[in-house]
Amino acid sequence: MKPKLIILSDLWGKANFEWTAYYITILKKHFEISYYDSCELGDIDTLNYTEDNLHQQFNNGGIDKAVENLYKLEPELSIVLGFSVGGYIAWKALLNHKMTNHIFAVSSTRLRKETTKPNGKINLFFGENDIYKPNNEWFKTLALKKQLIKNEGHNFYRNPVWAEKLCQEIIQKTTTQSS
Repeated sequence: MKPKLIILSDLWGKANFEWTAYYITILKKHFEISYYDSCELGDIDTLNYTEDNLHQQFNNGGIDKAVENLYKLEPELSIVLGFSVGGYIAWKALLNHKMTNHIFAVSSTRLRKETTKPNGKINLFFGENDIYKPNNEWFKTLALKKQLIKNEGHNFYRNPVWAEKLCQEIIQKTTTQSS
């Protein structure tokens, strides 16, 4: 039986998710995959589909709602791959419900505001040029390793080359974990 992998979308959800096929194509050979739209989990109104509007709704209760809805849908997670806000939702889910033991958070810049680290394995990936990535002091304070993607910005994860590299790292780290 394949281990379960939950993929949580970035801010844009299913309306702009073509790039997730890069990940799903590679990872489905190794995992039972469930994909969730972070906007749907957070009960975000996407009628006004702008970055500012979506951010505002996530910050005003959408994150908490997404965490609770994810927990209802997946109370016994093992591995989570979250992009941007999806990685932040995974972090909060681990803090609040201890429902996963391994998070791969990609470009989850909201983490810079967190002061508590959940228990479990945490792999963080940020574009080197992402101005909102956590600073060195944050990584040091929370005793976390940072993986910076050289010469890349926030949306580097949408590039098929980086998708393949991230997938290989996920496969390697989770295969080693279960051996």
